[in-house]
Amino acid sequence: MTEKNSATTDSTLSPPPEERLVEAMLFLGGPPLTPARASEAVRGLAPERLAEAVERLNRAYRQQGRPYHIQFRNDGYELVLRPRFTRVVDRLAGSPREARLSPQALDVLALVAYRQPVTRAGVEGLRGADSAGPLRQLVRLGLIAVQRGSAAADPDVTYSTTTRFLTLFRLRSLDDLPRTQDLQRL
Repeated sequence: MTEKNSATTDSTLSPPPEERLVEAMLFLGGPPLTPARASEAVRGLAPERLAEAVERLNRAYRQQGRPYHIQFRNDGYELVLRPRFTRVVDRLAGSPREARLSPQALDVLALVAYRQPVTRAGVEGLRGADSAGPLRQLVRLGLIAVQRGSAAADPDVTYSTTTRFLTLFRLRSLDDLPRTQDLQRL
């Protein structure tokens, strides 16, 4: 067996370090990585060990000057860019201003953000106007997503905001949306 084959065999026989497994799960994106989801994927990964792995990864990212870090949000962890790199994201993904949303689309987006999950009929009932076009535009832009109900119990399609919505509007979670008192102060 050559040295190269030996190294390949050794790396495939031993499992990757816990930190690398956590990093791989975070790299996939999607909803925040909760301790429950992490322990389903990596047997024996207790919440304390997950938190320790995240701390070690964040320390290494800082030391290496990486443009990203891991943050805790919505009961889980996410790999996110540091704030000073948000201009890069805006250029790549388009900022809300670059999306040039019509007033109708902004109305629909606000209704979905505050009432989610909400059906098209729910949005139209609140707006008093047809909302199919703005809903399609917002789905196409990745600001809202379609969730289909289970065929028998809930056949309705509902709409909810996406992680991209949170990112573009610089919100950590939906809890950061302005509330009535906040809007009255503006």
